[in-house]
Amino acid sequence: MPMDGVMLGFVARELDTRLKDGRIDRIIQPERDEIHLLIRAQGENHRLLLCASPSGARVHLTAHAKTGPMEPPMLCMLLRKYLTGGRIMAVRRVAGDRILEIDVAALSEMGDSVTRTLVVEMMGRHSNIILRGGDGRIVDASRHVDEDISRVRLVLPGLPYAYPPSQGKLDPDTASVADIAVRLGETGGKLHKAIAASVAGFSPQAAREAALRIAGDSEALVQDVGAQEAAHALRAYLDAMPAMGPCVVMLGEDGAPGDVYPFEQQRLFGLPHEDFPQGPSAALDAFYYERDRRERMNQRSSSLAHTLKNHIERCEKKIAIQNEALGNAARMEEYRKNGELIQANLYRLKKGEPFAEVEDFYSEDCAPIRVPMDVSLSPAQNAQRYFKLYQKARNARTLAAEQKEKAEQELAYLEQMADDLRKCTDAKGLSELREMLVASGHVKAAPTRVKPRKEPPSQPMKYLSSDGIEIEVGKNALQNDRMTMGAKGDELWLHAQKMPGSHVLVHAESVPETTLLEAAMLAAYYSKGVRSAQVPIDVTLRRYIKKPGGSPAGFVIYTHQRTLYITPDEAAVRKIKLLRE
Repeated sequence: MPMDGVMLGFVARELDTRLKDGRIDRIIQPERDEIHLLIRAQGENHRLLLCASPSGARVHLTAHAKTGPMEPPMLCMLLRKYLTGGRIMAVRRVAGDRILEIDVAALSEMGDSVTRTLVVEMMGRHSNIILRGGDGRIVDASRHVDEDISRVRLVLPGLPYAYPPSQGKLDPDTASVADIAVRLGETGGKLHKAIAASVAGFSPQAAREAALRIAGDSEALVQDVGAQEAAHALRAYLDAMPAMGPCVVMLGEDGAPGDVYPFEQQRLFGLPHEDFPQGPSAALDAFYYERDRRERMNQRSSSLAHTLKNHIERCEKKIAIQNEALGNAARMEEYRKNGELIQANLYRLKKGEPFAEVEDFYSEDCAPIRVPMDVSLSPAQNAQRYFKLYQKARNARTLAAEQKEKAEQELAYLEQMADDLRKCTDAKGLSELREMLVASGHVKAAPTRVKPRKEPPSQPMKYLSSDGIEIEVGKNALQNDRMTMGAKGDELWLHAQKMPGSHVLVHAESVPETTLLEAAMLAAYYSKGVRSAQVPIDVTLRRYIKKPGGSPAGFVIYTHQRTLYITPDEAAVRKIKLLRE
């Protein structure tokens, strides 16, 4: 139940306690719908994440830093202008709903103290981050809503801010027992549905947990419990909720986060989970980080994936055309033979004959053969016509072979790039991939007025084998080059045979069998053959690897290899300790 009203209440209380009187030192907008506030509060540095993503709207403290773009968006510049140096006065949830407000006291342009409010509305595709001025008007928002989008509520700079339309639910912080009893009695039916329909902020999961704690059965009916009794129990539950804890993240079969709750759920008792006594921010950060990173990477890489797909299809069509041309060129020997047979029999051939009846002196028995003739041409001209067809076919074969070789090299490069894109895990690696495709002419360089800053090179993945030996796995061709060419001569090198894949390097001169098999598993998993039944993995020493001059990044030749056959297994890869992603 990520970020429903119940979870937001826990977050609001945590932020109000930890950030009160904190100073906003820096503001970053790493994504169009995400803001980071760097805050110094109570002797500590905090990074507050505000996100209005449709699939992951949330607010919490995070331990994961992100860098902003070279040119800050307009919203970021306005937030810096109005909030940098300001003090956080209060953090609150609004009426139990999924709306969080952060009051910031700062100086106006005239030097007067003014309080502005950051409003984060976490409502699916309608999520938004809005800066509200001291006069109640909107300064700016991450998502502008005009009349073409909504006639009910406009969100545009300069307009008075209005809360989203109310659903008429009770505020869990102020609702009386009598009010709750009336609503539950009017709604009736299953208790958990009545709670969700009557009290703001309750998601279906939170309502089921409340019903279980109130009635001992998450499927209990209001009439079985009694509206008055249920209202008394629900009010007591709401009052006790702030003291509940710790926050928990439910884990799936593979150990990955599956859900997050502000306190342990009785209805999920006994299922694998991880406690986060540090608070809701730590739990939300653990839950969202990996999922959000993957979603962001998929969004950023989708255009590159589409471009690569188009170029790969173009290369495949080009190779098919060249193969057809080579097939047609196979008749060139027939053309030469026909020309020579006609030329050898010119003395007895006449113009206007549709066929030349001649002896085939290329065959052992000199059997008679009929050579097609153009009746409008003389026999000598027919011979010359066949010689020209022969020359044309021979030239076409040479050209087609050259074009086919170039297309096959380009296809291998593009397939390597597509495999690298699949393994890309961060913005830096994606930027390197884009730069390589720009350099090769497959992607146009994005126009920019700002000179790009020199970024440190991205790093390959690093694993620790069961024997305690480090294994590095390249995620793109540049990493493969840097990693392999910088390795020691006695270190073990692995790569999937005759297919795109990662270079894998074992940092040890003596490699135990267990480590070798784990490295081979990584080479198979991070290759194009990841879904194959078996992948041949070549193993050799770094000293036997050479990089031909002028070859593209990641391309090497090697000798003295032996081959292992590995069945890729994701579960086996997960068991290998990951030191650096």
